Amino acid sequence: MTDAMPETRYTESGDVSIAYQVMVGGDIDLIIVPALISHMEHNHELPGYTQFLRRLSSFARVITFDKRGQGMSDRITAPPSLEERMDDIRAVMAATGSSKAVLFGHSDGGTVSTLFAATYPERVQGLVLFGAFAKSYSTPDYPHMPSFEKRWAGVNGWIENWGKGRCIAINAPHLINDSDMVALFGQWERLTGTPASMRRYFEVVIQTDIREVLPTITVPTLVLHRSDDPQVPIAAGRHLADAIDKAKFVDLVEGSHGFFNGNQELFVGEVEEFLTGARTTSAITERVLATVMFTDIVNSTEHLATRGDAEWRRILDRHDALSKQMIESHGGRLIKNTGDGVLATFDGPGRAIHCACGLNERVNSIGIELRTGLHTGEVEVRDNDISGLAVHAASRIMGHAVANEVLVSRIVTDLVAGSESFDFSTRGEHPLKGLSGDWQLLSAALN
Repeated sequence: MTDAMPETRYTESGDVSIAYQVMVGGDIDLIIVPALISHMEHNHELPGYTQFLRRLSSFARVITFDKRGQGMSDRITAPPSLEERMDDIRAVMAATGSSKAVLFGHSDGGTVSTLFAATYPERVQGLVLFGAFAKSYSTPDYPHMPSFEKRWAGVNGWIENWGKGRCIAINAPHLINDSDMVALFGQWERLTGTPASMRRYFEVVIQTDIREVLPTITVPTLVLHRSDDPQVPIAAGRHLADAIDKAKFVDLVEGSHGFFNGNQELFVGEVEEFLTGARTTSAITERVLATVMFTDIVNSTEHLATRGDAEWRRILDRHDALSKQMIESHGGRLIKNTGDGVLATFDGPGRAIHCACGLNERVNSIGIELRTGLHTGEVEVRDNDISGLAVHAASRIMGHAVANEVLVSRIVTDLVAGSESFDFSTRGEHPLKGLSGDWQLLSAALN
């Protein structure tokens, strides 16, 4: 494997030039079939994208391309049909000497990948679907996606602001307060296509319904999805896995709709194990019970606007230092800074509550307020990161907290029962997105 950027090449699909790249790696050919937005060279400017491909290339030869009408491939007057997009995959396979490949279909790229696998099973070694769906909008017999009206309302708002980087809210929401990143994603939009061409393309996407094709899939299939995907609900991914015979489904939990975000080792590890039967660096090192703490600075965007970049950067640096100091002094482990907050774990809920309440007071002294979520559960520890339901739950609980509040789940209060150090007040029961049932939440304070 090399750190050199892959070279852009062209092949012909009929009378249309299709741009593609090859990242040399393992013996398995893995073709990434792109989603709505793609510009093959600018993709490498997006944080995490190249790293993700290089990790894949540790066990596969990674082939990427721009669909006809977008990015570096030929512009066309009409949006591509599914049949034409399958032709493009065949052209790329021929150009790269790939007789049989794994198709990695992202979002609506999953639709054409699934159809290709059903049509040419002899050319497909395996099918990996991420953030994918069988039908673009909900109907009485398919309740897994937003309504037709909601889908179009979202697209219309997106197209009206095309080129301004609004896609960052779908693909990398953790960067939404970074103006440089928003500008980078805006450039990604503009390089992909024009507003009119994107609207025409979506008109085709929204009409697509491949539900009847799913039972005919015979190739091994891995369906990956994230509970926090803001574009495609996880129910749509579960439906795919249920409808495809012997498909494996994995909830990657957090990281949004962009496959190059979130826990890359978890994501790539699942793909590697699916294709090779083993994992290398992505193996789970241990599962432990921990209290997970998520914090978030309240009104960070307004702070940035009123204080300016330089002053706000100094405040963030001070926040990071205070957070690290408080977490370590309470026996916790700082997992990472999230930009406007932190993720940390503690081996006991009491220490987590003490830390969270103390940290609230400390950061008030520098003119900011936090909201905090705590939940105790099993986490999977991989190198310097964690994953699992407990992480997702703590993040969702934080989302219900108000300024200066430490909000906890019922299990946290149960585990400190009998302690006179804490005072809890109920905040009622709430649904947590991506998690089943209603959760009883309580506000914690120190006595």
